[in-house]
Amino acid sequence: MSSWERPLTAPCLSFSICQMGVRILCCLRTEFSLYGPTISTLCSCPLVPVSVSPCASLSGTAGKGRHSCSLSPFVLALQIRVDGPTNSALEYEIVQVVDTGPILRDMAFSMDHEHLYIMSEKQLTRVPVESCGQYKTCSTCLGSGDPHCGWCVLHNTCTRKERCERSSEPRRFASEMKQCVRLTVHPNNISVSQYNVLVSRSDPHLHSLSAGVNCTFEDLSEMDGLVVGNQIQCISPAAKEVPQIIMENDHHIVQLQLKSKETGMTFASTSFVFYNCSVHNSCLSCVESPYRCHWCKYRHVCTHDPRSCSFQEGRVKLPEDCPQLLQADKILVPVEVIKPITLKAKNLPQPQSGQRGYECILTIQGNEQRVPALRFNSSSVQCQNTSYSYEGMEINSLPVELTVVWNGNFNIDNPAQNKVHLYKCGAMRDSCGLCLKADPDFECGWCEGQNQCTLKHHCPTQENQWLELSGTKGKCTNPRITDIIPVTGPREGGTKVTIRGENLGLEFRDIASHVKVAGVECKPLVEGYIPAEQIVCEMGEAKPSQHAGFVEICVAECKPEFMARSSQLYYFMTLTLSDLKPKRGPVSGGTQVTITGTNLNAGSNVVVTFGRQPCLFYRRSTKHIVCNTTASDDGFDKVKVSVRVDKAKIHQELQFEYMEDPTILRIEPEWSIISGNTPIAVWGTHLDLIQNPQIRAKHGGKEHVNICEVQNATEMTCQAPALPVDPNHQSELTERPEEFGFILDNVQSLLILNKTNFTYYPNPVFEAFNPSGILELKPGTPIILKGKNLIPPVTGGNAKLNYTVLIGEKPCVVTVSDVQLLCESPNLIGRHKVMARVGGLEFSPGMVYISPDSPLSLPAIVSIAVAGGLLIIFIVAVLIAYKRKSRESDLTLKRLQMQMDNLESRVALECKEAFAELQTDIHELTSDLDGAGIPFLDYRTYTMRVLFPGIEDHPVLRDLEVPGYRQERVEKGLKLFAQLINNKVFLLSFIRTLESQRSFSMRDRGNVASLIMTVLQSKLEYATDVLKQLLADLIDKNLESKNHPKLLLRSSFGLISVTNHLLFSFSSGGDCRTESVAEKMLTNWFTFLLYKFLKECAGEPLFSLFCAIKQQMEKGPIDSITGEARYSLSEDKLIRQQIDYKTLVLSCVNPDNVNSPEIPVKILNCDTITQVKEKILDAIFKNVPCSHRPKAADMDLEWRQVSGARMILQDEDITTKIENDWKRLNTLAHYQVPDGSVVALVSKQVTAYNAVNNSTVSRTSASKYENMIRYTGSPDSLRSRTPMITPDLESGVKMWHLVKNHEHGDQKEGDRGSKMVSEIYLTRLLATKGTLQKFVDDLFETIFSTAHRGSALPLAIKYMFDFLDEQADKHNIHDPHVRHTWKSNCLPLRFWVNMIKNPQFVFDIHKNSITDACLSVVAQTFMDSCSTSEHRLGKDSPSNKLLYAKDIPSYKNWVERYYSDIGKMPAISDQDMNAYLAEQSRMHMNEFNTMSALSEIYSYVGKYSEEILGALDQDDQAGKQKLAYKLEQVITLMSIDS
Repeated sequence: MSSWERPLTAPCLSFSICQMGVRILCCLRTEFSLYGPTISTLCSCPLVPVSVSPCASLSGTAGKGRHSCSLSPFVLALQIRVDGPTNSALEYEIVQVVDTGPILRDMAFSMDHEHLYIMSEKQLTRVPVESCGQYKTCSTCLGSGDPHCGWCVLHNTCTRKERCERSSEPRRFASEMKQCVRLTVHPNNISVSQYNVLVSRSDPHLHSLSAGVNCTFEDLSEMDGLVVGNQIQCISPAAKEVPQIIMENDHHIVQLQLKSKETGMTFASTSFVFYNCSVHNSCLSCVESPYRCHWCKYRHVCTHDPRSCSFQEGRVKLPEDCPQLLQADKILVPVEVIKPITLKAKNLPQPQSGQRGYECILTIQGNEQRVPALRFNSSSVQCQNTSYSYEGMEINSLPVELTVVWNGNFNIDNPAQNKVHLYKCGAMRDSCGLCLKADPDFECGWCEGQNQCTLKHHCPTQENQWLELSGTKGKCTNPRITDIIPVTGPREGGTKVTIRGENLGLEFRDIASHVKVAGVECKPLVEGYIPAEQIVCEMGEAKPSQHAGFVEICVAECKPEFMARSSQLYYFMTLTLSDLKPKRGPVSGGTQVTITGTNLNAGSNVVVTFGRQPCLFYRRSTKHIVCNTTASDDGFDKVKVSVRVDKAKIHQELQFEYMEDPTILRIEPEWSIISGNTPIAVWGTHLDLIQNPQIRAKHGGKEHVNICEVQNATEMTCQAPALPVDPNHQSELTERPEEFGFILDNVQSLLILNKTNFTYYPNPVFEAFNPSGILELKPGTPIILKGKNLIPPVTGGNAKLNYTVLIGEKPCVVTVSDVQLLCESPNLIGRHKVMARVGGLEFSPGMVYISPDSPLSLPAIVSIAVAGGLLIIFIVAVLIAYKRKSRESDLTLKRLQMQMDNLESRVALECKEAFAELQTDIHELTSDLDGAGIPFLDYRTYTMRVLFPGIEDHPVLRDLEVPGYRQERVEKGLKLFAQLINNKVFLLSFIRTLESQRSFSMRDRGNVASLIMTVLQSKLEYATDVLKQLLADLIDKNLESKNHPKLLLRSSFGLISVTNHLLFSFSSGGDCRTESVAEKMLTNWFTFLLYKFLKECAGEPLFSLFCAIKQQMEKGPIDSITGEARYSLSEDKLIRQQIDYKTLVLSCVNPDNVNSPEIPVKILNCDTITQVKEKILDAIFKNVPCSHRPKAADMDLEWRQVSGARMILQDEDITTKIENDWKRLNTLAHYQVPDGSVVALVSKQVTAYNAVNNSTVSRTSASKYENMIRYTGSPDSLRSRTPMITPDLESGVKMWHLVKNHEHGDQKEGDRGSKMVSEIYLTRLLATKGTLQKFVDDLFETIFSTAHRGSALPLAIKYMFDFLDEQADKHNIHDPHVRHTWKSNCLPLRFWVNMIKNPQFVFDIHKNSITDACLSVVAQTFMDSCSTSEHRLGKDSPSNKLLYAKDIPSYKNWVERYYSDIGKMPAISDQDMNAYLAEQSRMHMNEFNTMSALSEIYSYVGKYSEEILGALDQDDQAGKQKLAYKLEQVITLMSIDS
């Protein structure tokens, strides 16, 4: 039975706690009535002294009657144990029991004796007899002194003994501190490379663990423990469970816990250490580790197992046996001087066979310089003869890190931190004096011949030109004074004049007696002297006749060459005082006083005193001195103001009065809100003495202040300071600041006001009107703002906050309650913002919309009336117009009938022509192609046009351009970078990091992919491996994001089908919209590997299609400006008018051989001169590649008439016709050139016309237009390529050829009426399609055939399709449509569409706009053929879709058969594929400059270096290979001079 339960008789003790003013009643050995509601106390035992914290001493007296314990505002019950061995009382716990009021003497136990009922006047509290559960460890449990508590060992909890299971058994329940379990572990640490080590734990008090025990190494592993006596044996974690330690910290501490199998709870734990010796990369850090680490000197590794060292003598355990450099004297090396560096050392290893020798590494301004070194013996090494340099003349001595290494990167420890000091004599030593005062060890001297500071051997040999400090001629001539401060001073002297200049002596004695200022001796001061640079001297007294003068000095001796005079004058001034403000202030000081006068900025030192007290100098000017008063020791009195400047005392009767300090008598109100800024009225005395009064509040260690404004001597108003409370933790309770007071100059007594109970209440909080934030009201309806804390709960209830509520810009009258604010809205209508302001807060609950009372406002009524009147007028006008129209209707009907008849006849004629063209035999086209050579581009040009479209001279085609002084380092850096690119872990991390950057644009992705493929051209096996990994990652990412599998790769193609035309991301404009680097790399991969297939198989039908389109288009008129043609596959490029033309056959003189037969050329008489020239060039140079032909723009067309006359024909000359601001380009019909005429192409001539109108010709020339298309790529749309119809800025004339631009609506009504319905001409699309059908079918059949024209299917296609099938199998994708879509997106839509759309990538040809438009239609048909979705077409579908609608199902069958045939072919082994890739690499390995490509890739490393290094640091594999460190080496090498 405990002391609480035993029925004993004991006295009542009353204790006085001195510091807290508390009386506590404690009953010792009380007789308890176990069943009664109260406890009767008999006070009969002798008094027992008790020590109770926090009092130093206590007095106890036996008392009778009713006693209480109270602690305002809370009450504590004191629990005291009195059954100690010495019969002394021991306090072990203080518990809060009631909120307010004293505890009554009557107390009672609960029926189960677990709780004690304690009462106050207003409260009954049930207090537990014990609270053992609050103690979490055995030591805190048993150390608490609570007699009820003990430690239940296996349950790891503090509890009463009867509540501990099987507590009667030995060592199950600990009641004494010595019984707590304390573990010792052996071994208590192991290396991370040691696995399954037996670890023993022992404890003398370890209990019986019959049910068994588990050992747990935190979250690493858990296993069964073996109990042997008082020991438990456990096995350390296995290899895969050992923690990874790769950081600088060489150990990892885990908690080794013992868990009882009986209870499942941890009952003991201790710390266990895993360490990793291999993180140490130096001998000293290795052997100084507290763990069992050994250094292998010849392997340069740290290990826990010394047996792994190569040689017995290579094992190091003690620091003194480590290879290390010894402390060296200061190592000085002048720049650009070849000099060895010898270092003392010890234990230097001798490199073994196959190991490299020693090197010195100096890190100069971030750049590493390696120098060969020679090991003399184990105690000496010398860096060989080398010169060093650093940039900048602002550093005269540069400490440089020195590292000695051997075998490449084996560092020798440098515990003394020896550094090499590089120095430049001439840096920051522009004068002789600065040179000679340099460190003598530098051996610098002044070379008079060169007028610079240098080393002796750099100066001419004449002795009289060299000055050094130790020499006989060690004095600098020509001293110079550059500045003097101050330039004015009092006559009385004492002014300290600072003289700055050059060559002002090297020792103080040189100038000690040779300084005069304005003719007055100035005594130099030792403490202010800086050799050669500065002299500080103290002025003597000047005579009345002396007013101003120069500063003159002699250095050592007064010879002309050692004398100097200043350019500035020094003036003697008379100082006067006139007044001071304010004239009084508080006795505590702090008043800022301004003294006025004249010449107050003279001299060097100012001392102001008020009586005997100093006034602290603040600043001064010519007319003012400002200082701050200090506290007066003489009390309240007027004191004399004294001002001294140097030795001059200024005589003027000025007085300052010290007044009684201000006091604060009352402040009102004594509350504010947390945000402050509420007005406070303050009453006191002498408040007008304070210049800048402030009010302060301190809370939580932070202080806020606010401003006050003095009204008069007894009143001032302040804005309450905010209480520094975290806005996120503002409670709803009131707060009191720790300190509250005023900052009144230097009055300390008011910083903290002890007599105020200033209180802060929670800030008002407003609610928004509603979720929409708009409140709709009628005029006059009050606005209600709901909230809380709107009225602070101040005692007395008279608290008011000044609320301001604005409706728009107008305030409203406010009525406030605790939870709402009523605002009488001003006379407004419409929508306005509501803003509530109080204290330092501002809140807008939303907008208010005040609707007008009348359903119709006055403006609305006026508007309706006006609208009604206008309606009546309109009706009358319509009636009049109808009557007039009815008269004209008959005439109009007859005219329309005539026009319809005319239109019908023209439509019939057009349909007849279209039908005839449709039947044209296509053999006419094919016969023209026979025998013509196909102008294939070479491999390099072909790949460049695909990889880098639009860039003619890419850096990868040139040698790396680097300044000579950087070339070696840059090439070294790029070689290291190439090694990283060839590291798969790095390359994958590099690509993924770039793609994760938001600023890494689509163009950047395409560029990086192309650059990487050019670098890996010679390693296509590795490139293919990387590509497969990236594609696999792309598939995983697509499926993880829950996208439909068909979307994979699709969005990246950028193929946008629109109603009228196509946009391709593969256009020569180079706007690559691929979404990932992997997809662009896939395009480039096919580009490399399908070149042979293009040349041997697919190139011929593609070239035939191009030639067929070009010839068919040129059979009919082509508008030189808009690009529209009579024959077209594209509706956008179709001329929708009837053009009258005639075919001519001209005889052209061969420009290369005038005597050869004339060449017949088919021409249209509606062709422009430029079009004629291009057709002639096509005929003459039929088998010559485009790039080798003359340009039409460089030739003139000469018409040789029968009469012998010769005439130069031009697109634009003085005969050009102009009508209504439209100028038409000249054609053959314009010149009336007949059929059979002889023409010749001659070199360009400058005529009078085109010399004058050169700008117009250049702007309107069709050849220029075509050149623009040639260089900017294929036109993306029809209407965007019409530069010629832009009006001439000077004349306003617009150009046209066959049809005027549709966008200009200035045609006459008659012209419009004569036109046919434009859709009639769409039948020409069918004629063109029928003519070209054979060529399209031939191309599609070639592409979608596994064996055609004797050429087998390229291995790359089969290999990539098999890879996609493997990925589909891996992800359980068996939908054939998905697999079909993946393959279509992979090859046809990614590679073949690009080639069809851009044949100039493969052939040396020129593609004009009309040919481009037709190829776009073919490409769209190709894309539709690869799609698995149904094409639902109707009469409203685009003509481009309708044109091949019947052919697409057949093409789709070809595609499906093609994919099926590939799938049935035998798989390609990796060995065969690698052999094929190696052969391709060998054939084209020298096509690109790898160094230039690496340099281009590195530009992205420079841009995203931090992100790439961060990604490498987080990658485990990259960390093992130290890829981040290697990349940093590359960055260091490449960043020189950048």
